[in-house]
Amino acid sequence: MNPLYIFRHIECEGPGYLGEVLSRLEIPRRQIAIDRNEPIPANIDHCSGLVFMGGPMSVNDPLPWIGKELELIRMAHAQGLPVLGHCLGGQLISKALGGQVTANPVKEIGWHDVRRSSGKTAERWLGDLPARMELFHWHGETFSLPAGAELILENDHCPHQAFADGNTLALQCHVEMTAPMVVEWAALYDDDLNTPSPAVQTAGAMTENLDERIDALQRVADHLYLRWLAPLLG
Repeated sequence: MNPLYIFRHIECEGPGYLGEVLSRLEIPRRQIAIDRNEPIPANIDHCSGLVFMGGPMSVNDPLPWIGKELELIRMAHAQGLPVLGHCLGGQLISKALGGQVTANPVKEIGWHDVRRSSGKTAERWLGDLPARMELFHWHGETFSLPAGAELILENDHCPHQAFADGNTLALQCHVEMTAPMVVEWAALYDDDLNTPSPAVQTAGAMTENLDERIDALQRVADHLYLRWLAPLLG
């Protein structure tokens, strides 16, 4: 099997729990560290799918690598390869497929509930997951739904939490989190926490009962990742 290409945009926002899932399933991967100026492949000829992680930048920033990633997304989506995006990665997918990325009405940071959307696409992707799930969030922008995509997760702070189109899954939320990642982000991005609100938790609030929350989050992640990997697992 060719490897998955995993695009990391900042060191602290790596594949996290997704990496554990891929190791468990013995699925090969190649990480491309944009934060270390590693070159972006010119095509998708030697990969099985694409994964895009998060980052504090915007897809609307004039960064030289953004256009290259958008083109790879369009190539992979057109060929039906699995494409997965987390937060910034989900926004990259939206923009690549004709959507828009704009400011969300509020910053959404910490543990917040999401709910399943209605429709057959949500049923196919979410299976027997509960109607409401507490997931982790850290974003100030949001994506629109490209033509052909269907919403599968939503909430009140940010109506577009996840969409799917074929083998492409775009997430606004962070299901890749591990407990150490939550603690690290709370320290590194503490400037985002200066004005707590119903949508922005303090570091103390987001690390409370952390192990239990991470266990529940990773059960959701297991379901989503296995569903996304289904074309590769046979």
